[in-house]
Amino acid sequence: MDIGIDKGSRKDVAAALEQVLADSYALYGKTHGYHWNVEGPRFSTLHAAFEEQYREQWAALDEIAERIRTLGEYAPSGITMGEKAKIKADKNVPNAEQMLSNLVESNEIVVNSARAALKVAEKAGDDATADLMTQRVAIHEKTAWMLRSHLAG
Repeated sequence: MDIGIDKGSRKDVAAALEQVLADSYALYGKTHGYHWNVEGPRFSTLHAAFEEQYREQWAALDEIAERIRTLGEYAPSGITMGEKAKIKADKNVPNAEQMLSNLVESNEIVVNSARAALKVAEKAGDDATADLMTQRVAIHEKTAWMLRSHLAG
């Protein structure tokens, strides 16, 4: 394989992307679950917002996994992603306010894992991964801001 990035650097970038993928997958699951279970006076607004977010996240999962494959590594799947994710599942269904707070925190976790992957990609001279991670950082920062705007005080 000769794409202008040495094998060791490709492995390093893929490992960083695995963390982004794991965190993104956990965020997707949490957002989709909240879409199903949100209740209260803001139901319609939050139900629609969560749907828009989980649909965007689903598409991103494929892009991240395919980038890992492009680098010559296998993308993780299933249980290994859940074990690696920094975002943990809820024990119970939270109320709408807690859902918003949890999603702000979870989006910020993805921002930080994407920033870390961006640094690894830049060091490796991997512009394609750096571009993808720059996009993910911007999307999750904006999503966190929008969610934060729904929180009282």
